[in-house]
Amino acid sequence: MPRKGMRSLCFSPRTPSFSTSESTASSTNRRRFSESMIEQTIDAAATIIMKWDADTSAYAKVTSLFYESKREALQFIRSVNELQKTMHLLVSEQGSRSEKLVRAQILMQTAMKRLQKEFYQILSMNRAHLDPESVSTRSSRTSARSSTSDFDDDDEIRTAGDSISEIEEVSSMAMSDLKLIADCMIASGYAKECMHIYKIIRKSIIDEGIYKLGIEKLSSSQVNKMEWDVLDLKIKNWLEAEKISMRTLFTGERILCDQVFATSDLIKESCFTEISKEAAILLFGFPELVAKTKKYSPEKMFRVLDMYSAISEDWKEIETIFSFESTSTVRLQSLDSLVRLSESIRSLLIDFESTIQKDSSKTMIPGGGLHPLTISSMNYLTLLADYSNILTDIISDWPPPAKSTLPASFLFSPDSEDSKAPAISVRFAWLILVLLCKLDGKAKHYKDVSLSYLFLANNLQHVISRVRTSNLQYILGEEWITKHEAKVKQFTSNYEPLAWGEVFASLPENPTAPITASKAKDCFRKFNASFEKAYWKQRSCIVPDSKLREEIKVSIGTKLVTLYRDFYNTHISTVGDERSARLFVRFSPEDIGNYFSDLFYGTVSSGSSSTSSSVSSHHRRQMQRSPLRV
Repeated sequence: MPRKGMRSLCFSPRTPSFSTSESTASSTNRRRFSESMIEQTIDAAATIIMKWDADTSAYAKVTSLFYESKREALQFIRSVNELQKTMHLLVSEQGSRSEKLVRAQILMQTAMKRLQKEFYQILSMNRAHLDPESVSTRSSRTSARSSTSDFDDDDEIRTAGDSISEIEEVSSMAMSDLKLIADCMIASGYAKECMHIYKIIRKSIIDEGIYKLGIEKLSSSQVNKMEWDVLDLKIKNWLEAEKISMRTLFTGERILCDQVFATSDLIKESCFTEISKEAAILLFGFPELVAKTKKYSPEKMFRVLDMYSAISEDWKEIETIFSFESTSTVRLQSLDSLVRLSESIRSLLIDFESTIQKDSSKTMIPGGGLHPLTISSMNYLTLLADYSNILTDIISDWPPPAKSTLPASFLFSPDSEDSKAPAISVRFAWLILVLLCKLDGKAKHYKDVSLSYLFLANNLQHVISRVRTSNLQYILGEEWITKHEAKVKQFTSNYEPLAWGEVFASLPENPTAPITASKAKDCFRKFNASFEKAYWKQRSCIVPDSKLREEIKVSIGTKLVTLYRDFYNTHISTVGDERSARLFVRFSPEDIGNYFSDLFYGTVSSGSSSTSSSVSSHHRRQMQRSPLRV
């Protein structure tokens, strides 16, 4: 029965109804025909196989079959495939002791030895053309031409190569040749030998690639002992290496492996896993080591965010390239690194908040200007805002600060209990609130209360300005900005009467009301003294934001100049003639406006520059002899 089954499988003969003698004769004829075909197949295979036997032919020892003649290489493959079929037929019909089978087995061993040599040569000689970058750019994992009919002659090969570059053509041909050999060896029972050669050569390429990209095996203790500058360079290098590895190294290797071993999923998985797994785990294990380090540096947050971004952006590719069950450890390592990086980012946010709260400097900023803590904190937060998409994922399930610790005036005031701000918005608003509360404490160190309000206005204005010109505006929203802009106006409104109240108080509430000459002289005298005192005091103040500076000057200057002009125009004539007027009236309304143009640049101080000194001297002299303009 087995014999009949094999015959039917090979030749599929029909079985019409004959007499016993006729059937016997027919069976004998078919057997003779089959034996004749077997001998012809073995002889044909022997001719080409022995021609390329390196042990018996000096020509075959120094010549590559696939490079010498593609047509003959294809004939060699066909002959081996036919020989394999013949061997199966011999086993079924004549048993394993058949002389023909022994001869076929010897030829098969010789052929496999030759194909191993060709496989090794193609892999070795085409390292440059089969490097992962060339492979990954050539194909997006399309199947290589698997049928030998694609290579009927050299003309078709040249025609196929016309549509791609010379390098891509060589790469394509090499991949196709490798697939032909692999298919043949696997079908002939020599898969193990084929895989062994492939793994050795391709693993060396991946390992070399990872080494050249600067990825090395490090322990947690080694990373912890590194200075931040050294670790920072390694992180920058890793970011570039990860990008190259995912775009070319592992992608190209998976494409090549899929195409060469397209006929066997098991072999494909085994080869790719052994070639890439170790290097991939090494690559994706580095971020976890960095995340575990206790080193704190302002730059660490952004390096950790960059690594998190790199892995998360390539996550789909990681799942696709390392989709095999045997490469699940690569996926797990990548996921572990993401989790560790996420934990590190949360910890660094807590450290940042703690750094603000622990700032103990009591040095008062001259002129009520910007505090370094404001500048550094907002620089940090605006950079963080560029990672809003990543941070949204990381802190989405992070419990918000307790409501009791969040003044509604600083944070969100929902219209209803159901409306909730996004977690990332709450977190950023909270960090700014911590900063503003700290600045509020520092403002109390000023002995001059007016200066403390100017300090708060300046620093809050800087916060708002940075919010408006960065991604923070989208995180915090327009409502947050509007509320804090109102606070700036409240601070400046508090500043004005404290800084300029004496000047306003020196003039009567009704500047045009009739008064005696003595009273007019006294008012002018008081105004001269209070304005000069306020001017020189406020001239040392600074408002860095040009818009806020103009708003404050316009607000004070317009009210004061208007009030003084009305008083001046009404009572200038009551103080006496021009000589008498010069004794009591030192400023015209235009002078007041001109003096205000110099304010809030912080140009006057005890240690000011020569330019500031000369300007100061000029205004001091002018104040002493301001001409009366009638």
